[in-house]
Amino acid sequence: MNDSFYKHPNAIVESSRIGRGTKIWAFSHVLEGAVIGDNCNIGEGCFIENDVVIGSNVVVKNNISIWDGITIENNVFLGPNVVLTNDFLPRAKKPFTPGRTLIKYGASIGANATIICGITIGEYAMVGAGSVVTKDVPSYSLVYGNPARFISWICACTNKLDFNDETECVCGRKYKKVNDNTIRQI
Repeated sequence: MNDSFYKHPNAIVESSRIGRGTKIWAFSHVLEGAVIGDNCNIGEGCFIENDVVIGSNVVVKNNISIWDGITIENNVFLGPNVVLTNDFLPRAKKPFTPGRTLIKYGASIGANATIICGITIGEYAMVGAGSVVTKDVPSYSLVYGNPARFISWICACTNKLDFNDETECVCGRKYKKVNDNTIRQI
């Protein structure tokens, strides 16, 4: 990490652990303990707490708060106004331990989706706009709704996958079904 990142004059960046090529736009606030990787784009009006790790090549669109206990791996997309939580039983002025949330490599979360704390969103998973995610989302799956429900398996390229045991996407990637809840790229 180094100081060769862009900070809009109206942004507050207290962390010294911001990666090369990252851009942090106006009215965003990054606290001292946050870690942000290379080539990220942090949109306007975002807030990033201390116990947060954001990988490289992550897009955080406008008006998103990323609270303590959240880890975002590389190449993740967070649409505008995504809501991330970190308290299972919120009350004013009560001590709590943040719930841990993991958003894995390549996942995409649509605008205005709400992610309840303590879950994992799998690799290349896609969460539809406006969804409320209350449980883990398998890798390579499309979920949406309130509460979010499994809709289909999808390729890393976002094409829908139809198969019983193995399949090849039109893009050339091949997948194998491990069980009813898991597929993997082969």
